[in-house]
Amino acid sequence: MNLDEYFKRIGFSGPFEQPDLATLKAIHKNIVMTIPFENLSIHCGEKIGMDLEAIFNKIVRGQRGGWCMEGNYLFAWVLRELGYDSVMLAARVIFGHDGDPSAPESHLINMVTVDGKVYIADVSFGLSYQLWEPVELVSGKDQTQAAGVFRLIDQEGVWVLEKTGRKAEMQNPDLAQSSVEKKNQTQQIYCFSLVPRERDHFTDVNHTLQTDPTSLFTTKSITSLQTPTGFRALLGWTYSEVTFGPEEGVDLVDTRDLPDEEVETILWEKFNLKLKNKLSPKNDKIGYTM
Repeated sequence: MNLDEYFKRIGFSGPFEQPDLATLKAIHKNIVMTIPFENLSIHCGEKIGMDLEAIFNKIVRGQRGGWCMEGNYLFAWVLRELGYDSVMLAARVIFGHDGDPSAPESHLINMVTVDGKVYIADVSFGLSYQLWEPVELVSGKDQTQAAGVFRLIDQEGVWVLEKTGRKAEMQNPDLAQSSVEKKNQTQQIYCFSLVPRERDHFTDVNHTLQTDPTSLFTTKSITSLQTPTGFRALLGWTYSEVTFGPEEGVDLVDTRDLPDEEVETILWEKFNLKLKNKLSPKNDKIGYTM
């Protein structure tokens, strides 16, 4: 494992002179533009572990993506190697769980302190909820990014990340009521405390998410990659390209269903992914919007 390989994978050429905010933002954005958020290993008969070297080999040398316990865990290593003051945190995903307070701490994120200010860095959530750059840990502050306005709310020591998005205009009217529709509203994404966590905190939930038949990740094959103008997503056989329209206040969503024989081509051409094992796409009807 070395940083030069990682930087080559994400297309980052520097400069890097010190662990400052500008470098953190640049690396964060490069990651989300090059490493897909994806859970395809589950649907290829592969196990997702939390051995750091195995994750490095998969994502960096194998040109794959991963979910948060791969992408953000690997990013935590990068931050340490670069000399950033950072710790891992555990978040409870609210989006898709109807605000269930008993939802497990299933999302790994990083907290980074730079020049006395604290930031949440998350390079592995995907879709329209993906941060392009870290958000400052200040309660109630609107932090505008390409996907919308993000803000962190301090609720007596429990921090909530929420996002106010834009309405979507579906380019395919037949899919106007599909799961890819999102509306101009504020949604809570996840919540977390500031208690530092280590890898062992995530090993059980990492196993559960890929084995529980009711888990979102066992019921859907998901691939998402940010682009300079929005993001791409493949949920099961449904491929979407979303173009952000902050000036118009409308995001354009172009969606189509793929035949089986086209899935592999889309993964390669749109996500730069080539799988070793055969993928069995899945998209059970469970609440999930982009």
